[in-house]
Order: sequence, then structure tokens, then C-alpha cells
Amino acid sequence: MTSSVQNEQELFEFWLAEAQHPFSGWDFSHIIDTGRMRTAPLSWSYTSEVLPRLRRAESMLDMGTGGGEFLSLLQPLPPHTTATEGYAPNLSVARARLNPLGVEVVPIEEDETLPLSDAAFDLVINRQTAYVPAEVFRVLRPGGEFVTHQVGGEDDWDLNMLLGARPSLDRAKWRASKAAEDLQQAGFEVLVTREDFPVKRYFDVGAIVYYLTAVPWQIKDFSVEAYREALLQIHHRIQVEGHLDVRSHRFCLIARKPDGR
Repeated sequence: MTSSVQNEQELFEFWLAEAQHPFSGWDFSHIIDTGRMRTAPLSWSYTSEVLPRLRRAESMLDMGTGGGEFLSLLQPLPPHTTATEGYAPNLSVARARLNPLGVEVVPIEEDETLPLSDAAFDLVINRQTAYVPAEVFRVLRPGGEFVTHQVGGEDDWDLNMLLGARPSLDRAKWRASKAAEDLQQAGFEVLVTREDFPVKRYFDVGAIVYYLTAVPWQIKDFSVEAYREALLQIHHRIQVEGHLDVRSHRFCLIARKPDGR
């Protein structure tokens, strides 16, 4: 083995070890804030859509708050703010961050049922979390709005293809047009529909492993052991080209519950 090949193999092992860095809540700062993964800007800002509505609201629900990282940045929050979270390890993280702000964090066991009162909120926000339109409609007050930023079904398909993991064709149907149709069928008036396919850039294979470990639904059987050879090929490619670009998929919807409903 030549020195350069040996050094490249050592670097590969280094990145695999680095990918074992702890992950909690919904915090990707280990690879995003350090510049190891970057995503091209969207044509909208979820925060810019949420903030004006949040400031007018007396009550708000944040669906799928993760560790409460994003919600905590929106202070001051409406007087009556509730958050839900369905991933058990995130609950203690979210409560530690949000309870001091007066936010109740409610555990969710299934998307079909929100353990919350009818017409309880002026505003429901949802950042990359599954939802049932009829349940969102139920907990909103008449005239209330729903703002959601979703990961589309074609997100990171390039990673699946490079690793030899067939992407879910059912997931591919999850896009702005389908989500808008579902909301309309539930009784919503859809006000805004936006959809983008921004490029996501990875600068080392460790960032890819870290990301895929944190989002197990992308490749359900993902492990370093199962995909080691394919990961090594990606590592070689990054060493030659300096980075790996994959296509993301995002969409944003804003919908209103009609008055009198």
C-alpha cells in the first residue's frame, strides 16, 4: 500500500470515528455550524413567514419541536404556547429548554391524534414534522393559520442512489401539490405554496454518516458496516472533487381555517 492510499484510508477511518459524535434534539450544529455540510438558500424563509403571525397570536402550537431549539429563538412567544414532540429522547431536552419560557411540551404517540382541545390555537407551526390535516384543522380557531415547512419525498435521493439503497417511491409522492390538496380536502384555504430543490453540499464522508444516522428514515437499514464499501467510494470522490453535491427537496405551505368553521 502506498503512503497516499494508506493516508486516505486513515482519513476515512477518522471521519467514521468523528461521525459518532453525540446527537440530541434536532441539532445538526456539529456538521452545519462547522461548515461540513451546507445547503443552498431557499426562495423563502420559514422564520420570516412565522414571526409576523406569531407576534399577533395569543396562542400557538409548535408541532414536532425537537429539542425546542428553533422555538426558543422566536421569543417573545405568545402568552399561551404549546409544543408537541413524538421522539421520546427529545422530550427531556425540549422541556429543559422550553418549560422556563412557559411552554408546555406534550408527548405525541401517534400523528392521527393530538391530545389537545378543539379550537385552542390562533396559529399552528410545523417545521419538518408529520401531521394529519384534519387534526390541525380541529385544534385551530376559526380564522387561524397553519404554517408548515416540509422535507419533500425526493429529498437526498442522490445519497440513496450512490449508496445503492432504493428510495421509497411512496415517499416520492410527498410534495407541495399533494400536501395542498390534502389541506383543501380537510377544509383549509391554501394561501401560499412554495417548493424548491436546493443543492446540499457535503465536504467529508463523516458528515454524511452523521446525517444518515440522525435521520434513519432516509435509509432504514443504514449502518457503516452495511454500507462501508459504498461510503469508501464516496470518500474517494470527495477527496478528488473536494465535496459531494446532492439534491434536497423542500416545500412550504400556509393555510387558513375559514371563519365560522
